[in-house]
Amino acid sequence: MSQTVYLSCQGDTALIEIDNPPVNALSQSVRAGLLEALDKAETDPSINVIALMGRGKVFIAGADIKEFGKPPQSPILPDVIATLEQSTKAVIAVLHGVALGGGLEVALGCHYRVALNDTRLGLPEVKLGLLPGAGGTQRLPRLTGLATAADWITRGKLVDAKTALSSGLVDAISDADSAQEAALAVARQWQEGRIALRKTGALPNPQDDSHVIDRARQQLLDECPELYSPFRILDALEASCNLPLSEGLTLERELFFQCMDSPQRAGLIHHFLASKAIGKVPGADGPARIASVVVSGEHSVVKALADQPLVERSESGSPGMSVWLTSDDNESADTPVTVTFLDPDSAQADVASDFSLLLIPHSQWAELIDHGAQPGAQQALLNLLKSSGLSVIPSKQYSLYRALKDSTKASEGDRNAQEKAALSSWEAGLCYRGSDIDVLAIETLGYPKHLGGPHYKATLSK
Repeated sequence: MSQTVYLSCQGDTALIEIDNPPVNALSQSVRAGLLEALDKAETDPSINVIALMGRGKVFIAGADIKEFGKPPQSPILPDVIATLEQSTKAVIAVLHGVALGGGLEVALGCHYRVALNDTRLGLPEVKLGLLPGAGGTQRLPRLTGLATAADWITRGKLVDAKTALSSGLVDAISDADSAQEAALAVARQWQEGRIALRKTGALPNPQDDSHVIDRARQQLLDECPELYSPFRILDALEASCNLPLSEGLTLERELFFQCMDSPQRAGLIHHFLASKAIGKVPGADGPARIASVVVSGEHSVVKALADQPLVERSESGSPGMSVWLTSDDNESADTPVTVTFLDPDSAQADVASDFSLLLIPHSQWAELIDHGAQPGAQQALLNLLKSSGLSVIPSKQYSLYRALKDSTKASEGDRNAQEKAALSSWEAGLCYRGSDIDVLAIETLGYPKHLGGPHYKATLSK
């Protein structure tokens, strides 16, 4: 048995648990483990019910990002889901935490879905320039109706358990304390004849009586005509109305690979991965620990941090932060690390403090600039600032935001100017990664997300 999937039995119920921390992503080992566990449960005459669940905090959060951009490895997810749906045993999905993307598609292939109260569900593939490629566009509308499926999938919406229940996506909500407890309760209900099971793919095709697809297509043309995958999603949903399941799944897969080949998919996944990397300061293998913090002034960050542990507010002094760091032997440094708050509209200037913090206007983003090559301290400060609700971009020497803003001031919205400024900022050593420029430009300067970012785009064209 795979080391990421575990099979155990409680009476006549087989419990299949996915254990692939931190989010039970559908890696190749998980897919192979699921098929192996399903085969054992299917061929065991003592088993009548198969319950599928995740260990830890979530059911399945989707695909494994380590496999992004690589050729599919066998077994592919559609084959795993087909095996689930075709099982002669009762197959129950117990959802908790999140069931996203391929994780929700796995649940759609089961015969009954019960969600714990904390569950959030969705098919957010459109945000990566993709569409659900393992049956989501064919099975979801059979449960929720076409209008709901079109709205959720083209916008990548996440919904809570109550919304999922009212829409028909899940069959029940459980107040159980654990996924295993919920699974055994549903198994008893089925054995006692109190609930019915159904194979989603065997349900009737959804109907487009109100011209849902035409209206959704026009709305996309009005709102985001430059995007690729939302229109392919509508093509797949239209097929769910007109084709048998097997043919609809084949067309969905073809459209999925068309999206995979789109430059927009590459750009959006670049942004996704860049956003995950942005909070990590290179060289900060073990971030310094903060012993105490003194904040001063009326700055919004001071107000946000005032209630944090270790933070003391001073009524005197210039607006800023003084942070005492502690070493491995728990001795605090005599001299604090200092942080100056920058005016985002002021010109670039040398700063005497160790770090500068610039709040980027009209956003929840900030830039933390290291003036003294202290990666461990910068990581500790970044973590502290994130706890106040900010999204923080680490940079060095001078403000990356100001450099980009100043370079493109005369040509607002000119992508070529943004791309030239991105290359100049990278060459000047103002950031740790070129992808940091991309996140900053997309989130605060209006560069189109589906293009990946100005540094990414400029590098591609070299």
